[in-house]
Parts: sequence; C-alpha cells; structure tokens
Amino acid sequence: MPTRRWLLCSLLFTLGAWAAAPAARADTTLTAYRSEAELRQALERWRDAARKLQPRLRRAEGTTAGLPELAMQAAPPAPANVAAAPAAKAAADSAAESITNVQTAGVDEGGIVKRAGDHLVILRRGRLFSVRVGGDSLQPVGMVDAYAPGSSPQGAWYDELLISGRTVVVIGYSYARGGTEIGLFDLAHDGHLSYRATYHLRSFDYYSSRNYASRLIGSQLVFYTPVLLQPWGPAPWDTWPGMKRWQGDAVPAAWQRLLPATRVYRSDDEFDPAEPLALHTVTACNLASAPLQCESSAVLGPAGRVFYVSAGSVYVWTNRGYRGARRPLPGSRTLSAVFRLPLDGGAPSGLKTAGVPVDQMSFLEDGGHLNVLLREAGGGEGMWSSEDSSAGAMALLRVPLSEFGDGRAAAGPRHYRRVPAPAGGALQNRYVGDWLLWGGGQAGWALRFADDQPAQPLSPGHTIERIDAMGPHAVLVGSNGQDLHFSSVRLDRRAELAGRHVQSGASQGETRSHGFFFRPMGTDGGLLGLPVLDSAAGGRGAVYSGGAGAAAVLFLRQRDLAFQPLGRLQALSGDAQNDACEASCVDWYGNARPLFLGDRVFALLGYELVEGTLSGGRWRERIDERRRISFAPGARAGARYSPF
Repeated sequence: MPTRRWLLCSLLFTLGAWAAAPAARADTTLTAYRSEAELRQALERWRDAARKLQPRLRRAEGTTAGLPELAMQAAPPAPANVAAAPAAKAAADSAAESITNVQTAGVDEGGIVKRAGDHLVILRRGRLFSVRVGGDSLQPVGMVDAYAPGSSPQGAWYDELLISGRTVVVIGYSYARGGTEIGLFDLAHDGHLSYRATYHLRSFDYYSSRNYASRLIGSQLVFYTPVLLQPWGPAPWDTWPGMKRWQGDAVPAAWQRLLPATRVYRSDDEFDPAEPLALHTVTACNLASAPLQCESSAVLGPAGRVFYVSAGSVYVWTNRGYRGARRPLPGSRTLSAVFRLPLDGGAPSGLKTAGVPVDQMSFLEDGGHLNVLLREAGGGEGMWSSEDSSAGAMALLRVPLSEFGDGRAAAGPRHYRRVPAPAGGALQNRYVGDWLLWGGGQAGWALRFADDQPAQPLSPGHTIERIDAMGPHAVLVGSNGQDLHFSSVRLDRRAELAGRHVQSGASQGETRSHGFFFRPMGTDGGLLGLPVLDSAAGGRGAVYSGGAGAAAVLFLRQRDLAFQPLGRLQALSGDAQNDACEASCVDWYGNARPLFLGDRVFALLGYELVEGTLSGGRWRERIDERRRISFAPGARAGARYSPF
C-alpha cells in the first residue's frame, strides 16, 4: 500500500516532469505517415526492438506477455469528413425527445432503449423490440433478432442501440468474426422492425464498464474500434482495420481496408518496445448512404486509453507507464498524450501530458479549453479498468485548445492544478455547469474549474458511487451499510450539501450513467429515477444475472434540493429464464431504465415496461402503477395486466 510520503514524493516528481516539458506548440497539427513503406518501417523497428528486449523481460518478470488485451481498450480520434453544422442541427432536433442521460448535449450515446416518434425500441439479450407509446398507447409491436437472418450469433455480444430517422443501428462485438458488428434495421411507421444489412469492422473488443462505444451526430455514426498490436503477436497488417458486408456464412467476404497509412497519426514519442501499441481508431459511417460508407482515422500509440466526444471533436487520451493487468506498480509514473480530432474535417492535433483520466466523465471541452481530471497512474477505461486501476495523487488539467499542435509540445505547470485525492473507493467524477465534482469512498470535493479558488470538501456520510446533474445542481448517490443515500449538492456561490434521502435496505441496481435520469419540472426542482435492488439481493450483480434482474426503479421528487420519495415501480416476472436466448445472454449494459415521455413516467425492467401515474397533493405525492406490459418473446401481443 503506498504511503502518504511515497504519494507526495511521486507527485513532486511528476510535477517536476511537467515543469521540464516544453510549453510552446511546435506546429498546428499532427503529421501522418507519408506512405505505407514509412509506416511499415516504423512498426518493424518497434517489433525488432521488442524481440531483443524479450529475454530481459522474461528474466525480470517471468513472462513475455505485455499489457494484456483486457487492459487495453483504446481511445478515439475522430473522422476526417464529418460535417459539423448539419450534424449539430440534426442532433439538436432530436435532443428534445431524448430519453438518454448523455454526457454532451446533442451527442447521442449508444444505449439499450431509444425513442423514435411514437415508439420505443429496446435492445435486450440479442433481440430488438418495439413498443408503441404514442398518444396513450402502451403496446408491444415488433421483435426481430439483432443479428443477420441465417447467421450464427455464437460468440457475439449485441450491446448498443442508436436510431437515426427510421434507421435502427445495433453495435455489437463478435469474437467469432473478429470485429465490431454494425447491424442496420428499418423501423416502419407502424413500429414493425425489419433487417437491412450487417457490416463488420475488424477490431478488438471495445467494451468499457463506464463508456459507450458509439455516438450519433445527425446521420453520422461515430464509434471507437481499437486494434491491439503485440510485437510478439501477428504482423500488424494481419489485424489492420477493415470492413466487410455479411453475405452469408457460406460466402465469406474479404476485408476491405479502411485505414490508409496517410490517416495514421502519431507524436514524436518513441514506441516503447516493452509494451504493446494500439491503433486508437475512430470510424465514421454515413447512415444516409447505401451501401454504408465508412472511413477511419487512427492514432498509433500506447495501449491505455480513454476517449471523450464533445460537440465538435473527439479526444483520445493514450497512456503508458506500467506493466501488468490492472494496477500500476508503486513508484511508476504514467506518461500520456491527448489527441484532438475535430468533427469539421480538420486535421488532428496533440499534446504531451502526464497522468490518466478515470473515464470519459473526467473530460469537458468548455470555452476554448479542455478540462481533464487526472490521477497520477492508471490503466485507462478498457473493460473494468475504471473501477480499480487508478491510483496516486490528482490534478486538474485545464489547457487552451490553442496549445494543441503536432504532438511535440507538452502541457506546462501553469496548465495543471493539484487537487485532493480520495483515500479509497473507485473514483467518480462529473462536470455540472461550471463546477467539477469528484470523490471516492466517503470523501468528495467540488471546485469551479475555471477559477483558482480551492476545492471545497463534501462529506456526505456515505460512499460516493454516483455523481450526477440535477439541472444546475448535483446529487451524490452511495451506500452506507444496507441503505442507499441520495445527497443533493447546491452549486451556487459555494458548493454545499443541501438535502438527503435514505432508501432503507436498498442498493443501486445500475451503475452506468444511463441508469439515472432527471427531468426538470418548474423552476425549483424535478423528478429523478434510478434502478434499485434490495440489498440482500446481492447488489449490482443481480442486474447481470439473466433472471428478474433489476427489481425496481425508485422515483424521487426534488424541490429546492429537498427530496420527497414517491415510491417504486416494481418488476414482477422472471420471464428472462424462458426467452430461448441464443446470444448476448448477460445484461452487461444493465436492463433497467427510468423513462420520462412528456408527462408520462415509465420504468423499463427487464422484459417489462411499467407505466406509473403521479397522484396526491404537493407533500403527499406518490407514484402508482397504472399498467404494464411484457414484451418478452412469446408474450401475447398487446397483453396488458396489472396486479393492482
């Protein structure tokens, strides 16, 4: 366990390195490789150096394996040809009916449920479902497999759903076919779903316990598809990003390369022969084209990654500095770089940095600056790394976008600001308005990221497992013993704890950002929902069990930051056990969501969609079940029932 003295010394060492770094940009953009030959030569030099180093690594560590694939999960550069203005307008047009708790307004994120006009489309356990909710409807309409008819779904996970117009997009990963899978479906005006096409992108698994692989800006689908390059593994060209359309298993198509050398970028840092590299690849596909047209760009660099998508750019944070699956070695310092790929088609730029963000919520592009909350060491956000791989001291990077250049310059001391670090617990962080909040264990802080005032401590008396926005204010959610606590935070001239609600015998049923939703109501508050489980049910793990899973969605009224419990909408059936699931049979992205459609309130609970109604006076308000449906495979079409 690192001591406070070690942390202090390590922090001073890191800040010294920052101070020694050059502060001025060398040029305005990164330089791509000029030819295939130049790129191949660079990779061969790295592979040769790694082979020479292997005997020493074997003696030192007893293994030749570098950073494991599960710890890799890269980060994204952005497409070079996305039109920002029409994309932003299209995104804004759809934002009014969004039911997803997104990080950036106007940038939709892949999820398990989306709204398209009068219908909800739901992705669960390898199938797509549509439910009519227009008017006063609540009726199952259609169901279709989330994969191509006649294809084998074995070894595939269908994770994320997006909708552009009447086009439904399913993003998955197929271990059998070796890449990211893009399924396209048509949503008819009556709600029926039909299969259109499937495309595969050669990549490594994109999964992150906190982030989402796909984004939608207008009709442009933007997502992250990492490719890991091991110096002792296959030749890089054998796993290079490519695309093919599925034509049937009996007619295997050839991969068509998507990434020319002239769209692979890097800084001037030498590749470390002791660690793998990653092509941190962002692919942009035009959903309005037929057939689907996609282009890729990539940054070639260390394997650790976090990526963030703002309204105008995609940022990729790459890092190195330790060997091992999860946790940094004592005394290690994470060397890193951040790359910016503008969505208006401009060339990417970069900046050398130090430290690691824990997840995409650590980022905010604001007023010509990039803000990033950093830990001294960590493995990025691949797989479950956000939950247990960050360690050490903390700092806030706030750097003008004008400092980004060709990747040779580094952020200087004036761009970093030391901030307190929690002693334990997985780090949570979130920007709300002009405030940054973060914490872990039972310790939290808030500061205005654009000024120089000190961080203000927040001690809610419970663990901090979630930080989210409630309009201009915030809420901290976490447990204390067997109870779940909600603590509101007023963000005004100061940050201060305001209200508290304790839900006895409960825990969070979903830790992903999409599990929470807040609907503003009036000028002094709103309505929030969050999936919960009985503490005795085993907490979050039950969400992934494939059974009844998420037991309920809890609803709270917030008025002037005081909470009023409204009650829960509860799951009743265990129909997942009898759904004849063939693919994606674990709910890695959860299976429960609070949904607000105009004045209507819903809870998605596995295969059940429950509608509630608010009744009672101002201080006696409660939520009662109005009706529910099951859209499970085999459920009677249009079935409605309620036990009340």
